[in-house]
Amino acid sequence: MTPAEVRQAAQDLMDEYGERIDSDRLEDWLDLFTEDCTYRVMPRENVEQNLPAPLMLCTNKNQLRDRIVALRRANEFNLHYDRHVIGGIRIRPSPSAGLWRIEASYAVFQTTLEGQSRLFSVGRYYDTLRADGETLLFCEKLVVVDSFSIPTLLATPL
Repeated sequence: MTPAEVRQAAQDLMDEYGERIDSDRLEDWLDLFTEDCTYRVMPRENVEQNLPAPLMLCTNKNQLRDRIVALRRANEFNLHYDRHVIGGIRIRPSPSAGLWRIEASYAVFQTTLEGQSRLFSVGRYYDTLRADGETLLFCEKLVVVDSFSIPTLLATPL
């Protein structure tokens, strides 16, 4: 892929990422990840202090799938609608051939079924992408939340 093709594919992937979560298509959201993916949510202060404890860690696609099944069948959480606002994507060099690193800021708003909206989480994505044919998939997604405090259960993906 040329740099322009990588940039467009990365933008399309990130747009699709937010859209699938926001439209509650979480089972389809899984298709954006490689089988051997890693998904971590880390507080910014832990990253800055080099502390390894995440708020959430899934080390493969089956664990992500399990979280979605639990969300649908077992977890009780505040019912809401998500809305992702994802900032401009920066492509970073990767030392490994066939991989691309991207970074983007995000904000996630939640709206309750009663119509009350609030800012839920703000932070930055640090992702590693791998080509699967002509498309890119997440092989590593690190979500760094700016605040350690999550106002309610972290049920739906950030």
